[in-house]
Amino acid sequence: MKILTAPLLLLATTLALFAPTAADAYDTLVEKKVFNLKTFTTESGKTLRDVRVGYETYGKLNEKKDNAILIAHFFLGKGHAAGKYKAEDRAPGFWDAIIGSGKAIDTDRYFVIASDTLVNINVKDPNTVTTGPASLNPDTGKPYGMSFPIVTIGDFVTVQKALIDSLGITKLKAVMGPSSGSVQALTWAAAYPDQVERVIGVIPGDISCNPYAIEALNLWVSPILMDPKWNNGDYYGREEPIDGIRLAIKQVVFNTYHYDWANKTFGRKWAAPDKDPAASFANKYQIEAWVDGLVGAFEKLYDANSILYHAKAVQLWSLEDQVKKIKAKVLLIPSKKDLLAFRDYSRNTEKALRAAKVPVQVFELDGGTGHFDGIGSITQAEAVIRKFLSSK
Repeated sequence: MKILTAPLLLLATTLALFAPTAADAYDTLVEKKVFNLKTFTTESGKTLRDVRVGYETYGKLNEKKDNAILIAHFFLGKGHAAGKYKAEDRAPGFWDAIIGSGKAIDTDRYFVIASDTLVNINVKDPNTVTTGPASLNPDTGKPYGMSFPIVTIGDFVTVQKALIDSLGITKLKAVMGPSSGSVQALTWAAAYPDQVERVIGVIPGDISCNPYAIEALNLWVSPILMDPKWNNGDYYGREEPIDGIRLAIKQVVFNTYHYDWANKTFGRKWAAPDKDPAASFANKYQIEAWVDGLVGAFEKLYDANSILYHAKAVQLWSLEDQVKKIKAKVLLIPSKKDLLAFRDYSRNTEKALRAAKVPVQVFELDGGTGHFDGIGSITQAEAVIRKFLSSK
């Protein structure tokens, strides 16, 4: 069954089914580095010790240290935006198509930093470094579980700011990211207005997590809470709530695609030619089998509690009272067919920015897959990104 020809990067990098070929990849092997904060105080006033996040860099920091671009990742992702860790890796980072020598984010000109967030859900991926509920509490030697403090997008950004400071960078050429990465980018611009020149928000949401989006996130995480193996978050060292994780991630995956993509890719074909779905509940359609198989390939990388914490951080996000602080130029790159971050959401963000007299421009993606266009169709915006980064 030939469904798509690109490598299956999807859930390791938010569904990057259109990942570039090896020949297109960033031309230097990437090293995952680790940034460590001895202490960190969250927005809620809780203090954490030994906070660690991973990051990787592409290109070189110039002498003035004024050519840096920070990449923030999406909900299911990690700070692996370009290149490969090993030559034999199946696919490069999620935005490899636009990061590299001569590409829109030209590593001959820019020093690019991509970091993992706090409470990153890819805890069991050896190339992800994060502090969250699955981390060992240095005071007890045991995983935090649900005793880990609730963290916010602002906390994500504060840790990233400490990372940037450690590199001696005082001003960023741009902060950019897809989906919840765009939320982080806008938060950066409001929190540190004198240090961010430009923001590029790809497949962005509303100016805050609105009620409809809050409930969508609640639906995502509900299967985890209903899985008896979740055990109120106390499952470390025991059998984990894989069934809950599986169903939660299936919902996330499905919400990132448009029905046109489903129609064109699968139609109403059966998963197996000799197994009619009308004959048995065990017999599936192609699209059902495809999503099941895809999620099954990645579900064991994820931590259930981290999914809950990351979803909570997104639900709590609001920039409505801070948008007037933004001084950066903003480029919004929504998808016309987005069924997750609906086009009306980014229109609200554009309206709020204009009302605050923030310079903003918009370029629409039209890749036909919906929210996933922010990864798979990002090269449509290559010329716009290139021009925006070089504008005065």
